[in-house]
Amino acid sequence: MTKPLLFFSALILLVSLSSQTADPKPRKPTRSPSPAHTELTRYGFPIGLLPSPVENYTVNPLTGDFFVDLGDACKITLPPDNYLATYSKRITGKINHGRIAEINGISVRAFYQWWSITGIRSSGENLVFEVGMVTAKYPSKNFIDSPACEGRSRHSAS
Repeated sequence: MTKPLLFFSALILLVSLSSQTADPKPRKPTRSPSPAHTELTRYGFPIGLLPSPVENYTVNPLTGDFFVDLGDACKITLPPDNYLATYSKRITGKINHGRIAEINGISVRAFYQWWSITGIRSSGENLVFEVGMVTAKYPSKNFIDSPACEGRSRHSAS
């Protein structure tokens, strides 16, 4: 009984996440992207998937395994629907062109519950976010700029 309820809740979450696709307040870039943010673009993703600042990162070019160190846990508000998201101080996963899989360390709060984002795919002009078996699609243009971690002072990203 709890599995159907959980699936239904996740489905409602993703339908509501994808209900609004335009960013009503376009953001202006405030600084040059860090090497970690630039690396995202090499794999076909916008820099706004990672908050700023990034302290360190590593990508294994053969396996795609990666980690990103933010130095501390980070809280941001995701466009366009203003959902609260948290990033652990270390994010891990596997990246190759157009696909980030096995993500650990990113969660979004919706419907009074935290949901882990487990994968992200680039699909044309859109990004497809995966929460388990359920997906939600957003325009890539909503993630052009890297958001600053809320409540932390800004400093140079490495």
